[in-house]
Amino acid sequence: MRAVSTVSSGIACGLIGFLIGAGLTSLLRLAFGEDPWSKELNSTVGFVFGLIGWVMGVGLWSQWGREWFGWSVKPSNHEGWERYFTFNVDHKVIGIQYLVTFVIVFLLAGFAAMMIRAELMDNDARVFSNPTYNTVLGLHGIMMVAVAVAAVIGGLGNYAVPIMIGADDMAFPRLNALSYWLVPPVAFGLLATPFLGGIETGWTAYPPLSVLSDSAQTFWNLSIITFGLSSIFSGLNFVVTIIFLRAPGMTWSRLPVFVWAMFATAFLALMYTQGFATALLMVTLDRVAGTVFFDASRGGDPLLYQHVFWFYSHPAVYIMVVPGFGVALEVIGHFSRKPMFAYRYLVGGFLGIMGLSGIVWAHHMFTSGIPNYMHGPFLVMTEAISVPTGLIFLSALGTIWMGKLVLKTPMLFALAVIFNFANGGVTGIFLADVPTDIHLHDTYFVVAHFHYTIMGGEIFGLFAGIYYWFPKMTGRMYNEMLGKLHFWWMFIGFNVVFFTMHWPGIKGMNRRIPIYQDSLEPVNLFISISAFIFGASFLVFFYNMVYSWIWGPKAADNPWHARTLEWQTSSPPPLHNFPAPPRVTGHPYDYGLPTPAHAVIGVAASPAGGGGGGGGG
Repeated sequence: MRAVSTVSSGIACGLIGFLIGAGLTSLLRLAFGEDPWSKELNSTVGFVFGLIGWVMGVGLWSQWGREWFGWSVKPSNHEGWERYFTFNVDHKVIGIQYLVTFVIVFLLAGFAAMMIRAELMDNDARVFSNPTYNTVLGLHGIMMVAVAVAAVIGGLGNYAVPIMIGADDMAFPRLNALSYWLVPPVAFGLLATPFLGGIETGWTAYPPLSVLSDSAQTFWNLSIITFGLSSIFSGLNFVVTIIFLRAPGMTWSRLPVFVWAMFATAFLALMYTQGFATALLMVTLDRVAGTVFFDASRGGDPLLYQHVFWFYSHPAVYIMVVPGFGVALEVIGHFSRKPMFAYRYLVGGFLGIMGLSGIVWAHHMFTSGIPNYMHGPFLVMTEAISVPTGLIFLSALGTIWMGKLVLKTPMLFALAVIFNFANGGVTGIFLADVPTDIHLHDTYFVVAHFHYTIMGGEIFGLFAGIYYWFPKMTGRMYNEMLGKLHFWWMFIGFNVVFFTMHWPGIKGMNRRIPIYQDSLEPVNLFISISAFIFGASFLVFFYNMVYSWIWGPKAADNPWHARTLEWQTSSPPPLHNFPAPPRVTGHPYDYGLPTPAHAVIGVAASPAGGGGGGGGG
């Protein structure tokens, strides 16, 4: 079968590439009179060559590389389930590839969280050794970060954005496929770390420990750098697509809210992802090439890593959260059955976050030894970013107010985004202010706050989007009763677990270590049992999605009676999305007003208005 052939070819070429890279490194070392085998250096070069071999083998060569030499390329397979396991350039296939992959990663990360809570149930009983606990904790953290960064952007964004703006695909379809097929080596590299000694540094990989630890850290670094490359490619593709491929009449003031959120997110990913990659590249060079970026005894500065790392990793919070806001507002806009309140201010909120998120990074470093004169400016800027976030909240609340709410499963999850993130925003005030942050930093108060913002905001938004676009993606309806059961189980369980977690944080329980004061054992036992119950809610989701995808009732083309373009085509959409280019004539959220439809389908479009243009590789 073609799917098996594609993956096996990628694995074979990846192995050959690794052996070539490691072998060439050995020959060069031998030529310079060095020991031919250096585990760190040979593995690093081998990983790079193996990565190139992998992407060439899975389809980059046959569908793109051959063209570089003037040879014919093989077309993508657009029929049957096998297309989801091939190097496919259809944005809808790539969206589902991303979505299914990261739902699986989410479940694995959730299982790791259950293992962590099993360790924390009892302060005396040790389920893991300290190094194993560090590895499980680090893998949980980085896998959840990967899900938060890529699931909505790569999955829902890839699937929905081109259709919502009236395009037939992304601007660079083959680059889009490449951005997905860079992900499997990332998963392999991360999941291999427990067998290579484990990672002791957590997901932040602070030096000097990340420079001195086992070889697993090198694979971890290389995997995250690769993931960053995928994120940069994806961000570039979205920015170009939204600017140049909008349908005639699709002016900036008529863009759906989700598209605006994806534009702001893609810009952030394109601008700031280099920070994390640069930080990890410096760590890798310290490990394999003898540089001393972070060795204080030889002129380096460990604090430099934190500045570079957080220069990306605070904008990354908004790379995670803004897509969740976009999904939530998109669903609220349609399920409230009234015009979007303060649409222009909402868009201004997204752009304000995009502008401010890159100048607040050092509030993560109030306790790290930065000069006192830096505390005030970063405190003020961190508080200032609540203004554009507040505009988003006001738009959501104004749209809900006096609306004719349709409380289907997507709407429930969208409303939960607003509720959860409001809680996360309130607790964030304490961490933005220097006096309280000094007390709460590195405690479980931070863990609770972070989960309220990222999981409560972005992950609940992800589920809102999955339920909302599930009929469009599959052509089938999910079970509404099971969807609501999943929501209430997940929503109540989430709030019981993470609201309670603030208490041990206030009492000084440190995060990232499995030992805590005995007086906090009862509350940790309660949190762990609640977490196990909360985790079981996802079994309902998994069953509902799998069963409904195969046996669910056929979905109407527009089961939600929404105005945006993706609901004006068939479910699932045809290969090129529309039989003829659509012409946008009205606003996407003008419910109950005597205004034109958002778009007219099947009418030959004139070259005037909106965006336009074509896309290459």
